[in-house]
Amino acid sequence: QVQLVESGGGLVQPGGSLRLSCAASGFTFSSYAMRWYRQAPGKERELVAFITSLGSTRYADSVKGRFTISRDNAKNTVYLEMNSLKLEDTAMYYCNLWYQFQDHWGKGTLVTVSS
Repeated sequence: QVQLVESGGGLVQPGGSLRLSCAASGFTFSSYAMRWYRQAPGKERELVAFITSLGSTRYADSVKGRFTISRDNAKNTVYLEMNSLKLEDTAMYYCNLWYQFQDHWGKGTLVTVSS
C-alpha cells in the first residue's frame, strides 16, 4: 500500500533553512505528481508546492522564491528546500499524493521558526 514518510523538520531561527524529505513507496513514484502541504495552528491546510512527474513545479505565492520542490525518482523521494524561513512558515508539513482516486498523506513533520 502507499506509504509517505516525511522527515527533516525541526526548530530553526528566522532566516534559516531546512530541507524536508518525503520517502514514498507502494506505487510507481516516477509516474505521479507530488505535493507538499502545510497546516499552521488554527488554520486550514494549504498547498505549498507541487511537482509533476516530469519535474514541472508550482508554488504558493507565500513561498515563491524561498522554497524549492524537487524529486529524486531513483530514491522515490520528494524534497522541499526551505530558505529564508519566516515565523509564519511555522506549521506541520505534509507530503501528498493523489493516487487511485484518493488523497494519500504522510503523518507530517513539524517545522517551527522561532527566535
